[in-house]
Amino acid sequence: MVLSTAPVGEYDRRVVILTKEQGKISAFAKGSRRPNSPLVGAVNPFSFGEFTMYEGRTSYTIQSANISNYFAELREDVVGAYYGFYFLEFASYYTKEYNDEREMLKLLYQTLRALINPHIPDLLIRYIFELKALCINGQGPQVFQCVQCGAADRPTVFSAVKGGLVCEECNGDVIDGILLDNSTLYSMQYIESAKIEKLYTFTVSDKVMDELGKVMKRLIDIYVDKHFKSLEILDTLV
Repeated sequence: MVLSTAPVGEYDRRVVILTKEQGKISAFAKGSRRPNSPLVGAVNPFSFGEFTMYEGRTSYTIQSANISNYFAELREDVVGAYYGFYFLEFASYYTKEYNDEREMLKLLYQTLRALINPHIPDLLIRYIFELKALCINGQGPQVFQCVQCGAADRPTVFSAVKGGLVCEECNGDVIDGILLDNSTLYSMQYIESAKIEKLYTFTVSDKVMDELGKVMKRLIDIYVDKHFKSLEILDTLV
């Protein structure tokens, strides 16, 4: 999937693509800014498909592309598009070259599919994406038992600083505890344990949405050391 693109010279583009085989890579799309180029529509953000390229001494060059989904619906939805740009930026931040990024690519694809589904709130899609992305990166919080003693049968609070649930016998030094509604906790457990293809199959109440938002803000503040331009723009739109 194309994560970003930037003009180079008069007719070329530099494209960042998330791949299954090579992780995140940069490639040049020569002549792709010419109106008659076969790559003119293939190297835009959100384009998903198969890219044929060759590796030079310092970079890749795209020869052809077979796009299976352009996610064209996002071009008609400004808010949805900027949510999409945020997800692309987020994925670009977390992925690396020569790394196995199959799960992140799958998450990104399913998330964009959810964005063009009018039955799922964009904000819920964002929280699901963020939490699952943290899990893929090995930073998902413990939401099934106490992170300190392992107890699963005592009342708990959620602590982003501690990395998950802390039971009432271990929470003496917790300074950021949030008492979560059972539905919020269940939603988080489902997001962390479900297959990516099954993630976007539920909606939540306003109370659960609010609690998910508080949890994700605290987790992102801890684990993501980057300010996303698309999120800044999104905040002015919603």
